[in-house]
Amino acid sequence: MKKKKTILIVVSIIIILCILGGGFAVFWFRFDGAKNWKIGRENNPENVQIKKENLIDDWSYNAPEYAYEDYSMVTSSETAVSGSAKSINSSFSTSDSNLGFSVGGAKNIDNFRENIKNGYLPISTDITYNGLFYDYYFDTGRSKENENSTEMFYPTYSKAISKDPISGYSEYYMTVGLNSNIKESDFQRKKLNTVIVMDISGSMSSGFNDYYYGGQTAFLKDVIGDNKSKMQIANESLNGLIDELKPEDRLGIVLFDNTSYLAKPVSLVGETDIDKLKGHILEINPRGGTNFEAGYTKGTELFTSEMLNNEEYDNRIIVITDAMPNLGNSSKEGLTKYVKENADIGIYTTFVGVGVDFNTEVIECLSDVKGANYYSVHNSEELKKTLKDEFDYMVTPLVFDLELKLDSNEFSIANVYGSDTKDNSSNTIMKVNTLFPSSSNAEGEVKGGVILLKLSPLMYTTEYTGPRDLETNIVVSYKDKDGKVHQNKQKVSFDNRIEENYDNTGIRKAIVLSRYANLMKDWILYERMNQTEKNLDVIYNENKNKLLVTSETGVIDCPYIDVEDVRGLLNQNERQSQALNVSKEYVYTLLKFKNYMKSEIKELGDNEMNQEIEILDLLVKE
Repeated sequence: MKKKKTILIVVSIIIILCILGGGFAVFWFRFDGAKNWKIGRENNPENVQIKKENLIDDWSYNAPEYAYEDYSMVTSSETAVSGSAKSINSSFSTSDSNLGFSVGGAKNIDNFRENIKNGYLPISTDITYNGLFYDYYFDTGRSKENENSTEMFYPTYSKAISKDPISGYSEYYMTVGLNSNIKESDFQRKKLNTVIVMDISGSMSSGFNDYYYGGQTAFLKDVIGDNKSKMQIANESLNGLIDELKPEDRLGIVLFDNTSYLAKPVSLVGETDIDKLKGHILEINPRGGTNFEAGYTKGTELFTSEMLNNEEYDNRIIVITDAMPNLGNSSKEGLTKYVKENADIGIYTTFVGVGVDFNTEVIECLSDVKGANYYSVHNSEELKKTLKDEFDYMVTPLVFDLELKLDSNEFSIANVYGSDTKDNSSNTIMKVNTLFPSSSNAEGEVKGGVILLKLSPLMYTTEYTGPRDLETNIVVSYKDKDGKVHQNKQKVSFDNRIEENYDNTGIRKAIVLSRYANLMKDWILYERMNQTEKNLDVIYNENKNKLLVTSETGVIDCPYIDVEDVRGLLNQNERQSQALNVSKEYVYTLLKFKNYMKSEIKELGDNEMNQEIEILDLLVKE
């Protein structure tokens, strides 16, 4: 009897071990041996495992030993000047709210703020309307009537009559609210073919808060927390990007200085020894010139026809650079051509700019392309937070070729703020290249979720002809990711009996911020022209006078002037420092605008906007 019990116990143990062993084998096959990573992630997305000894270290970059031309930092008295953080609004919704959209191009204005904090005069492209808007959340004018929309993207319209804070003249505005019916919980990006193209040129050796060409010391150095070189931050940025990739994504890496180097061939992230890869990246040192063309071309060559034809994957090049190309085809037109050609075949581009001397003039030109966007980064912690919150959005363009036509006998379009394209040639048409998904906060406001139109009343509408509505018909069309065309028609009307009125806080905030951006651009251009007045011809002097904001002009819509930075560069794209300065002609205007902005912040209840007051405080004191 005892013998039978013993046999029964032994058999039971053997059966249990077999069951456990078989289950373990199935589990291991699914997560270690199988190539279908998608299935593994769907069943257990947080615990994908693979044997350490099976991971690949395919790093192939070894710094060449041959000598380069000397690109050491310029420190001569001719170019050196005695130079003198922002918080990201991260009020993400805790509920399952709808996403919205934001435009491509600039995704922040960090470079503008950091230049001023460090005592340098920015360039006008450091502050863009869409970059500034993306720092804030907006009421898009969405109502209960819109909640049942079946369209992935649908616009809403808000209107305002607002007095210019400097001149007192009334102005007409309208926002296009960028809404979607996509729930945050439902959003999931496609798998990604990613090629990182990283600048390792000599200019990356300078301090993060210094200018490679000309900067030595900053008046306000103590306010900056990150004292690393641009190369160190670029290396950390690359490692941060890698952390956001999934096992089924593919990754390749190209480095460039005078020429380009294949640092890592394209392979699955899940098959790569990430620890070793990160270690190799942290060992990269800066050297040589800046041949962006060579780096970008080699990065493009890594995309095979098989990769481009796989509908399960999106394709993106991410360039990490200070954007000062000086070798190869370094013209803005030439560089834009490469980025546009890639966009036409479905390879989109993101730029991550590093350093206070990051040349936004070059990148702003490149980002005027379908599917492109760019961020400027000024410390590693800020980058990590941005990537964690936004990476999936920044690599997933969903709406293309957005076009708004104004069919009205009352208004024409005077200007567009918050768009990524300068192609607004007609006074009845607004064009936007790309919309990316964007988060919403607990109040349903969308990050960067509006485009602002300044409307110009036609001659007879400016004369009072009795109480009536000024009507405008709007037709919006766009393409989705599959190329399907969608169209939306609506009517908007203004009441000309009202002197000042805002439909909601979203349009009011957009008006304040667009005026702020215009004023900052006008001031920057005026100072750059004023400080080099002796070298300017009569045309530039006329432009300088047109940039002076007074009580007669009001806040001027800043013109785009291609030549503005030629005077401040050692070469075509190499950004040189210029000391921060506020001419006496601008002191009163900036003070008056600061008081206006403080009053608007109180009305809007958005304390995040006080970061702009801090910038104005650095420029003028009451």
